[in-house]
Amino acid sequence: MALQEKGTAGEQLIIQADRLAEQVTMMQYLKQPDLYQRFGAKGRDRTKQDSLYSLSYLAESVLMRSPALFMHYISWLKLLLSGYRVTQEDLIVNLMAIRGVLHDHFEHRDKQHVLQYLDMGIDHVAAEQTQISYISELAPYGDKAASYLECLLAADRKQAYEGIVALLEQHVPIKDVYMHIFQAAQYEVGRLWQLGRINVAQEHYCTAATQSIMSRLYPYWLAAHPKGGTRRLVSACVGNEQHEMGIRMLTDFFEMEGWDTYYLGANVPDHSLLQSIVSYRADLIAISATMTFHVHLVQELIATIRSNEHTAGIKIIVGGLPFNIDHQLWQQVGADGYASDADQAIQLADTLVPAARQQ
Repeated sequence: MALQEKGTAGEQLIIQADRLAEQVTMMQYLKQPDLYQRFGAKGRDRTKQDSLYSLSYLAESVLMRSPALFMHYISWLKLLLSGYRVTQEDLIVNLMAIRGVLHDHFEHRDKQHVLQYLDMGIDHVAAEQTQISYISELAPYGDKAASYLECLLAADRKQAYEGIVALLEQHVPIKDVYMHIFQAAQYEVGRLWQLGRINVAQEHYCTAATQSIMSRLYPYWLAAHPKGGTRRLVSACVGNEQHEMGIRMLTDFFEMEGWDTYYLGANVPDHSLLQSIVSYRADLIAISATMTFHVHLVQELIATIRSNEHTAGIKIIVGGLPFNIDHQLWQQVGADGYASDADQAIQLADTLVPAARQQ
């Protein structure tokens, strides 16, 4: 019972997740001995990994007081597992095993609160799930986005690049290319991977190809948007976040709007980020999180920034999938605002750091 007094229920769940996942796996294999025949020796390791993910998402949802985060994860997980011959019944057995292990082996004064969130997720398994393509002929440049993605899936990066250049030479705005082609294609790649229609290698190729093409396009807009603005943005992904494209697109948008930008990418230690904020004399910080179980790291990073006398007053905006799921989450982590995409981020930045404040 001593664990009860050490941190919140969400924090304790994060700390104990690996141990609990092992117990969940043992319980599920006792209830479903046929799993050995269905998935072989590696199936047990995969079950533990899936249970660990579920516990991590549950912990984050509890920590951030946002049931929506866990229920969204359940919706995502159902579609993902269906591509691996894991049935809805299997998922429910796993979640019920998690419930049993938490009930018997997780001690905290707020345990019932954790179980309540888990029960919401279990109930949500039965909800109908629909996955609509992010690429539509009715959307702006929808046909161009479809052609671009077709090239990437065929591993024809050269043709994909040439198609984009042709659009720019036809005076299609670079921002439209980013928003309606790159972003739409990347979302669709994620959806196709989740459904098991493409593999991890293809997903990585498409992402790397788009990042490469974005870099090759810089000459098309840098000359038209020269540096010299006095508003400064520092942007980074939180923790070991690997999904950088969204924050990179956002940074490019700020550059196009005349901001001086300092894109730090992923895996930046907090102390280095603080040094960069001071060194670059930032007016605004943009922090991205794509994985839900990284939201608490955003909260911790913002608290660190606020506690430093040299950075305490700087405006902070956040974005990424968890904040799109729960539109009030930005307040929970202590940010000054949230934007769902790069265009909204520019509008928000103009409110938080008006151009008249340029130094």
